[in-house]
Amino acid sequence: MTIARKLLSAGAAASLLAAAACTTTGPSEPPMSAAPKGVEGNWIDAKGTGLSTFAAGSFTTVATDTGQKLSEGSYTMTGPTSVEIHGTSLIRQTPVSFNCLMVSTSQLNCTSSSGQNFVLTRRA
Repeated sequence: MTIARKLLSAGAAASLLAAAACTTTGPSEPPMSAAPKGVEGNWIDAKGTGLSTFAAGSFTTVATDTGQKLSEGSYTMTGPTSVEIHGTSLIRQTPVSFNCLMVSTSQLNCTSSSGQNFVLTRRA
């Protein structure tokens, strides 16, 4: 009877271990950060002097050295990778407008209404 009890105890222990292994979870993974959606986020010009923030159809651009607001306005996605931007230069008090093409998730190629080309790079 002693051998039978030992076998029964060993079988019960093995069953408990198997059940515990099935219900035990490993360390949870950190949540994935959401990928940027369209042009939403912060973009810096090639010279590093202006930082533009696009959010919910509005944009602002500030000087990177002083934080002074340089321009503000609105933007509209006109296609999956194209955006139309309209606003005001607060320094010159003149209207500004640009058309931009998102060539990658981190680069906008833009052309002003006067034909000037420039590049904005997404800033994390």
